[in-house]
Amino acid sequence: MAQGINATGMEQVAEEAPVSKRTLYAHFRTKNELVIAHLQGLARSGATLEGVLAREDVPACERLRRLFEQPARDAAPVRGCPFIDAAAEFPAPESAVHSYAREQKLRMVDLIAALPAELGCREPLALAEQLATLVDGAAGRAMVLDDPDYGRHARAAADILLDHALPGDGRV
Repeated sequence: MAQGINATGMEQVAEEAPVSKRTLYAHFRTKNELVIAHLQGLARSGATLEGVLAREDVPACERLRRLFEQPARDAAPVRGCPFIDAAAEFPAPESAVHSYAREQKLRMVDLIAALPAELGCREPLALAEQLATLVDGAAGRAMVLDDPDYGRHARAAADILLDHALPGDGRV
């Protein structure tokens, strides 16, 4: 769905899927169900930022800094955050897709907040919101500018936030 969710019809999905159209519709009665299943698969895959935060082999502060690294660039254009993309294409806050994207964004803040809390930050939730805002902003600008390394700018700002919010020098 690199062309966007709304620009991709179920007919096109059925043509590309390794199953019949009948089987596709048996599993996903609506496009919303298919989109949510896709987003859930991404969330479970470890290929999203949640995967970065879950790396217990990496120190907590470094995991926070890695939020601003993009995966290796391939030939495809930078797409940004799939949850923001989905929410933008389903803008009604009550839509199932938008609601799922919102839940994932709120979950991400909780996951981020756990790391500064572990490091002794006095206001981990506020710092998590600031870092999530930087991550989301960098993802949006990276997509618009087709610049997979755009996160370097947000990382510089995050370094300042972390250095001021964490005990010691923030380089735990």
